Amino acid sequence: MLEQIKTDWFGNISKQTQIARDEQIPPEWPNPEWQTWIVISGRGWGKSRSGAELVREYVRRGWAERVALVGETPADCRDVMIEGPSGILNVYPEGEGPEYHPTKKKLTWPNGAVGHVYSAAKPQTLRGPEHDLAWCDEMASWQYPDATWDNLQLGLRYGDNPQTVVTTTPKPIKLIKELVSQAQDEDDDSVVLTRGSTYDNKENLSKNFYDRIVKKYEGTRLGQQELHAEILGDSPKALWSREDFEGQYIDENNVPGKWPDELSMDRIVVAIDPAISNKDDSDETGIIVAANRGDTGYVLEDLSGQYSSTQWANKAINAYHKYRADKIIGEVNQGGDMVENTIKTLDMTVAYKDVRATRGKQTRAEPVASLYQQGRVYHVGHMADLEDQACQWEPKSGRDSPDRVDALTWAFTELMLGDAKRKQRWQDFVS
Repeated sequence: MLEQIKTDWFGNISKQTQIARDEQIPPEWPNPEWQTWIVISGRGWGKSRSGAELVREYVRRGWAERVALVGETPADCRDVMIEGPSGILNVYPEGEGPEYHPTKKKLTWPNGAVGHVYSAAKPQTLRGPEHDLAWCDEMASWQYPDATWDNLQLGLRYGDNPQTVVTTTPKPIKLIKELVSQAQDEDDDSVVLTRGSTYDNKENLSKNFYDRIVKKYEGTRLGQQELHAEILGDSPKALWSREDFEGQYIDENNVPGKWPDELSMDRIVVAIDPAISNKDDSDETGIIVAANRGDTGYVLEDLSGQYSSTQWANKAINAYHKYRADKIIGEVNQGGDMVENTIKTLDMTVAYKDVRATRGKQTRAEPVASLYQQGRVYHVGHMADLEDQACQWEPKSGRDSPDRVDALTWAFTELMLGDAKRKQRWQDFVS
């Protein structure tokens, strides 16, 4: 029976022909009693495929008529959950899947079932609609996880047994830790946890992907998270801890949509810590948008990622105009005049300032970490990758360039610690 279930689930009716592994089958299938199935796995395990196949099978069997697809952004829903290689449109034979209406952010199936796309950056869009199935992808990276989850759960009231599948890489945010704790509670059957590592799916991964990912992460703390799906605690040698961020979030209800018109700031900057190359194993370019109002700082957005020089320059310029920033700040130790030249070539109107490191990363970062410990810096929503790096970076380890933290440090050095007056005010505050 199990072999037939595995074949049905991932088998002949799908474009892809591999058979599901046991752990990719939902718990207690086909008569589930659980409310939430959370799949926490390393990169390449097959969690997106599991989510897409569950949606397909539930709709096919008439178990789901109104499906919520919740991702970090609408683009993530489209690129991963819907159109991705393991997305919903690619687990059907040609012509048998749902019709996708990108402008409406909607899927419609031939049997009348519908799916709607929701962004975790806009939790309020989940207020009101009713669903009987939800697929939540990469919850650990959601900007407003608690508000998004609460609104979603309040709308899971259609049908006899509404259910949710969560597919995510692990990050130690409060919501994920709560769901894991529920799953481990012997008296609570509402949440079921499945965990897996990258190695579980090695035979289905390209050699290039497997070699690249393992080479980058194996043997590191980040590898424990990205490969083995462990929920990491703080590094004891890091300058930041998770406690520095708890209670320091501004949720979407407190932040007007037109920054900075309705919530005035003294200054806003876009800080860049550029990578010196653009290869698969290159460092990221750190891009942080930050502001201050008096002696309180705000991280408005983390735009960091692996980019070419033109890409990161465009990201920074777009943020400069979006937030009406005072200037773009670029670290020039490695890039020299390249940073300013790249930005000015694309937009001569940008106000730009070079910064050059004359002290070590730890010395530069310590005052900024102190601002967090004093409760003087707020994040506009969760910024999981930035917070992960801050809590895992060990200054004396010599590993990994803290690109996001570097950009963060430059931003608040400029905004709150940069001149003699600000430095003295900070010294007076901590003394």
